[in-house]
Amino acid sequence: MSRVPASPGDSPFQTERHPRDEAPQFVLPLVVRIERSAPPARTDALETAARAVLLLLGDERAVGDGEWADAVRDWEDARIRKVVRRARAAEWRRAEALPGITVTGKSAEVRVFPPVPLDGWPKDLAKLQVSGTELDDPEPPAAAGRAEPVLWLNPELDMSAGKAMAQAGHGAQLAWWALSGEQRTAWREAGFPLAVRTADPADWARLTGGGLPVVRDAGFTEIAPGSCTVVADHPVLR
Repeated sequence: MSRVPASPGDSPFQTERHPRDEAPQFVLPLVVRIERSAPPARTDALETAARAVLLLLGDERAVGDGEWADAVRDWEDARIRKVVRRARAAEWRRAEALPGITVTGKSAEVRVFPPVPLDGWPKDLAKLQVSGTELDDPEPPAAAGRAEPVLWLNPELDMSAGKAMAQAGHGAQLAWWALSGEQRTAWREAGFPLAVRTADPADWARLTGGGLPVVRDAGFTEIAPGSCTVVADHPVLR
């Protein structure tokens, strides 16, 4: 079973110095396929990345005596870092040849890989571009339904698509940790339905103060340390 933080103050997304910072640091790699002729829609890419994280966490290879379990445990015992890189054409084919899980959305393809040491990326992933991943929605996404889990993005933050994909993955992971085993199974068997939406500014204070899991970014890239980036609004947690 995935590690569950003992309390909000013990969350691996907090920015304060913690003993886990002294442990070897690992990162969860995600690669989004962005072909020049057909880039994915931004919201679909964010939702697909979040599902990819959940699929890895629920995969039998990531728990117990599974082949990825040690790497996942080492990653969860340190800071929960995720890095999104982009690939196309031959780069994508090489990425797909590495152990991992490919998740397909409406327009997006994202491959998630078992955690790797911060300075030990496989060479075919290490050379992929990480910064400046920008995507657009061809039309505004539909309103999220009340019955589905929603990962609410902070309306006051401007994040690249890659950064927002990583933050959506963080939010999905916090929701996963907050669920019981039975609730996790139900979510997984349903195919991990979820939506990623930008919150209405008027609702943000209510969302962050309502007891739902909140991602506070460590500030390694793009935004200030301690920024609230995502609220994980799963119906069973309300």
